[in-house]
Amino acid sequence: MDIKQIQDLIKFVSKSGVNEVSIEEQDFKITIKTNQEPTYVTASVPAVAPIAAAPVAQAAPVATPAAPAASADANLITVKSPMIGTFYRSAGPGKPSFVNIGDDINTGNVLCIVEAMKLFNEIESEVSGKIVKILVEDAQPVEYDQPLFLVEPK
Repeated sequence: MDIKQIQDLIKFVSKSGVNEVSIEEQDFKITIKTNQEPTYVTASVPAVAPIAAAPVAQAAPVATPAAPAASADANLITVKSPMIGTFYRSAGPGKPSFVNIGDDINTGNVLCIVEAMKLFNEIESEVSGKIVKILVEDAQPVEYDQPLFLVEPK
């Protein structure tokens, strides 16, 4: 791991509410502890198409639907980023976007990719509905828990 990856990991741990993260490789071991109350997480973000073998702390659940959005339409669900990284709407340059405004989605559909520490993580929907708004531009950095999409549930 280089210093940038370690700094990103520290930022992720401090913002995620996780109490401790340990990563071990053949010749490298790092443990980051916080003085926060323990948070227990049971889901992880699936890793897809890694560019290089780099560890990533996968302590946040996949795109958790949040409380209703703070917009005029109170029945919208906000899909938030489960990690710090770079937001991508498609699998690569020139490829079609996973979702567009007006698309109907089902639970398990891939909404976007968030790249964290050279690992591309597919963010899947936990709700069925219709994409009303995309809140992030392609290739823009995102923070943990940052709103990504507004979904009108079915």
